Amino acid sequence: MDWNKKIATWTLLLLLPLLLSSCRISMGLAPISSIDYSKVKTVSIATFQNQAEYVYAPLAIEFNQKLKDMFIQQTRLQMVNSGGDLEIDGEITGYNQYNESVDASGFSSKVKLTLTVNVRYVNNTNHEEDFEQKFSAFQTYDSSKLLTQVQDELITVMVKDITEQIFNATVANW
Repeated sequence: MDWNKKIATWTLLLLLPLLLSSCRISMGLAPISSIDYSKVKTVSIATFQNQAEYVYAPLAIEFNQKLKDMFIQQTRLQMVNSGGDLEIDGEITGYNQYNESVDASGFSSKVKLTLTVNVRYVNNTNHEEDFEQKFSAFQTYDSSKLLTQVQDELITVMVKDITEQIFNATVANW
């Protein structure tokens, strides 16, 4: 029995390098976008105006910059002022807060902040992909805090979410 265990152990030790060398792990990133760069070379992104009832001035500035940055960083498209192969425009239509939950005392314990953006997308190389659509995101915060205390942090998260939604709907074709 001892002899059989030794043979099995040595056989395993001799075969192990062969087994490991025959295995290969390959990792890579999926394509970020599905753009046909032979047809699509440029993108124009108009300035989105804040037409929400409640206007927080830094919101439009941050949204416009983040949307442009996403296309610059994740595609090879050249940004042009107007008339791009892909055209994106729209407006910020909603920036609202609502009481979301009530605690035992009957007062609001959480507040929901919602951001809504209307987007018009035109693909001048394939008009079948054109659309107009609303995108929204929300964040909640504790009602013991003032909106002014958490607003900038929440806007950053919501803007990131909405710009990713817009990117995916326009050029990622998920």
